[in-house]
Amino acid sequence: MKLLCILLALCTFSQASLAQDSGIYIKLGEARTKKSLMAFPPLQYFGSPTSSSKYQSVGAEMFNTITNDLSVSSYFQFINQTAFLEDTSKTGLQPAPGQANGFKFQSWSAVGADFLIKAGFSIAGDEVTLETYTYHVSRAKLILGKKYKGPLSTARRIAHTFSNDVLEALTGKEGPFLSRVTVSTDRGGGQSKEIYVMDWDSANANQVTSHRSISISPAWSPDGKKIAYTSYVKRVGAKFRNADMLLLDLSSGKRTLISYRQGINSGAAFSPDGKSIFLTISQGNNPDIYKMSYDGTLLGKITNGPSGAMNVEPAVCPGDSSKVAFSSDRAGKPMIYTMNADGGNIKRLTFAGVFNSSPSWSPDCKKIAFAGQSEDHFDIFVMNADGTEMVRLTSAKKSNGRGASNEDPSFSPDGRFVMYTSNRTGKNQVYISTADGSEERRVTNDNYNYFKPKWSKNIE
Repeated sequence: MKLLCILLALCTFSQASLAQDSGIYIKLGEARTKKSLMAFPPLQYFGSPTSSSKYQSVGAEMFNTITNDLSVSSYFQFINQTAFLEDTSKTGLQPAPGQANGFKFQSWSAVGADFLIKAGFSIAGDEVTLETYTYHVSRAKLILGKKYKGPLSTARRIAHTFSNDVLEALTGKEGPFLSRVTVSTDRGGGQSKEIYVMDWDSANANQVTSHRSISISPAWSPDGKKIAYTSYVKRVGAKFRNADMLLLDLSSGKRTLISYRQGINSGAAFSPDGKSIFLTISQGNNPDIYKMSYDGTLLGKITNGPSGAMNVEPAVCPGDSSKVAFSSDRAGKPMIYTMNADGGNIKRLTFAGVFNSSPSWSPDCKKIAFAGQSEDHFDIFVMNADGTEMVRLTSAKKSNGRGASNEDPSFSPDGRFVMYTSNRTGKNQVYISTADGSEERRVTNDNYNYFKPKWSKNIE
């Protein structure tokens, strides 16, 4: 899938008092105690209504995307537009007296705004330009001023880019809004499950496999250009379908069969150096974890029992190829363990619950999320990489009052969020939670089922 390039150009300003600032305005974690009040008037359109028939829909799409991104970030509470003291359609994007029809900071401090975003856009042919100004109201200071330009088809991507830039300007850390998610889903119809790729907020969902079978457990390559997944494919001459692993190149659409040993070939986890894949292979015996090259050559068996034990779901630390988390029932019940990439130094991290599975590392490798079963359902937990300070993220119930199952966690590229699936509505839908469990939001909102979502890095 070829990504469209968006041109970014810094705006220039004549007033020295409005110089951009590289200071940190919101400390990470500060939103737990107090959200910053954000004023965000509707986008202004720089052009006549007759110059483009698409301007209303394009403007609404960018405005709604930015609003959703910044709201999900958990740092902001948006001020209701009915509380605004200015007619924002008649005031400029920059303050008076520098701009003849400029706005007054007093009008925004009076409604309690900590930050103000003023933005407008124009459309020329098939291109859209978004002009943005983000201000710190109490200091009457411009924090970020940028113009973004690209094809109309990239309007949402432009909005996501701006949202990322706002978070980086205010917190010092880029947001996750240019990331994507790969997931197995039945949204194609029938009993089959296919692999899809979509934006982090579920927009632009694109089916990338068409096996008309059960395709599961997708995983991103480190560069975001390939996806490894397992599909029950019936090979020529075979009587039964086998759980084979394939590698899909998103730009070319070419797929390669890379592991087709009889039995299970599943649970791909790429090493961060992009040179190998960890996976689970059964070969007619109890499943163990192996290391494999992209061409399917086995580079070593990483786990070896003990006798009768199941070792599955390898997860490689994104920043350190030497650390691997996995699930194993070697002590009787499936629990979360870590080990070195060569299978040494095995440590058990979880001891409670009936069944612990699907470990996922945070980007800095300091945290591990997993699904833990207690009673008759699973919940999502996050713990330190040594098993300490466990936090429960989910506790939702179904309409009948029974606990909902929440499974298959995946960290966002900035480490602030955990994505997972939940059947609380009757369908397996995608949700995200802040990594501390303080806020939760639904991502997909349809009548399909989703399984094992994996969050990518930001895709430039």
